[in-house]
Amino acid sequence: MQSNKNRLRFNTRRDLSSPLEMAVGQADEDTLRMVEDAVYSRTLTLAYQPVVLARDSGRVAFYEGLIRVWEPNGRIIPAKDFIHAVEALELGREIDCAALEFGMTALARHPDLRLSLNMSARSIGYPRWSQSLKKGLRSGPDIGERLILEITENSAMTLPELVTTFMDDIQGRGVAFALDNFGAGNSAIRFFKDCLFDILKIDGQFIRKIDTNSDNLMLVKALLGVARDFGMMTVAQSVENPEEAECLRQLGVDCMQGFLFGAPTVHPPWAPVRADWKTS
Repeated sequence: MQSNKNRLRFNTRRDLSSPLEMAVGQADEDTLRMVEDAVYSRTLTLAYQPVVLARDSGRVAFYEGLIRVWEPNGRIIPAKDFIHAVEALELGREIDCAALEFGMTALARHPDLRLSLNMSARSIGYPRWSQSLKKGLRSGPDIGERLILEITENSAMTLPELVTTFMDDIQGRGVAFALDNFGAGNSAIRFFKDCLFDILKIDGQFIRKIDTNSDNLMLVKALLGVARDFGMMTVAQSVENPEEAECLRQLGVDCMQGFLFGAPTVHPPWAPVRADWKTS
């Protein structure tokens, strides 16, 4: 990582012609500074959320590792509060690197762990991220088989050729791929013909109130049909109550994720005292 004297450059210039635009611009700059400080002070960590089997919600299929920022006062900032401001910048690549390095370390230390990690398609060509992935895969014979890389639908569609080539290479080393937040962006079913995702994660907006919302019910049925046709395992995101979970079981979803089964935590079951929150 670069030294503090040579920090990443970011640009939040916008048309500040109104008080609202000025407030939004200042908020973005404050967010970027907060994340940049966390990257260089190494006050980052992963929070882990279980993804459970639909047929037996007491069994964890895998965990998702979600990047978090520690503030000096001890408050933990989730990625949703800052990722929009950094995703397209080099700072976003450094966040991806930190998440990957944390995740690879956890996989090496805990041989029973299966873990998914978020990444942007933009990180595929980022040298440090690529080197961290290769180094991590060499650290154990079954690391690749226990690693899942999650790419959001929007990110995958920005660089489809690059994503396709990358997946072809890495899947040969045992790594699985999940298409995250499916349905939230500009869906292109034809994309599945080239990018053979292993897991389809259905966006939470279609899962909420699925037991009472007929539109969501029909949409999820259709998405599950697409997943089955392409041989993908399905995960329903943002499951929050037993009624939603039972409806999803009846529809035949494979796995579920949400606060009903566990919130993301920096104190996972395999590290009950305290998660290591500093990068190496």
